[in-house]
Amino acid sequence: MKWITAALQPPRARVNGLVYLLYFLVAIYSQVLISQKHFAAGNVVTMVSFVLYFALALLFYYLFKPVNRYISFIAAFVSIAGCIIGAIAIYYLPASKISPLIFFAPYCLLIGYLIFKSAFLPHILGVLMLLAGVGWLVYMSPLEKYLVTYIEGLGILAEAALMLWLVIMGVNVQRWKEQARTSSSRDEVQ
Repeated sequence: MKWITAALQPPRARVNGLVYLLYFLVAIYSQVLISQKHFAAGNVVTMVSFVLYFALALLFYYLFKPVNRYISFIAAFVSIAGCIIGAIAIYYLPASKISPLIFFAPYCLLIGYLIFKSAFLPHILGVLMLLAGVGWLVYMSPLEKYLVTYIEGLGILAEAALMLWLVIMGVNVQRWKEQARTSSSRDEVQ
């Protein structure tokens, strides 16, 4: 019971990690359904995965707000826009011509930057997310056909590492609170 109470206190990193994990599981399940030609069920489950990622974007906004509230807001906005476009594309064919990677690549870059600049998460997680963002940008280029396996592997590795770190380790709460205090005092000066 103490673990649950602690998880619900700011910065709620483990809650972020659990939502991230749930998103991964739901997204994988939707792909399994679609690959088995259960398109209607797969589309519904895909919609649920977009709702989970939408929630994750909001949770990440609050987690990374102490690092830089403007960049955190832009990251959340980009991610939410990608979720909305992806959800619309399920049922509205013209929207499916817009690649979700147009939103997802910058989102990974922004989250990677925020992690790298944070005092409460390991910098290697930020580097991995930055590399994944660059990889997703390359994925939208003609080089994709040569590098697809490496790009997808790097993307999965980066996000899985972040998700597992948040679930298992959380964040350094003391450092998060210090960075939040510094951030709020900086905002008061402006």
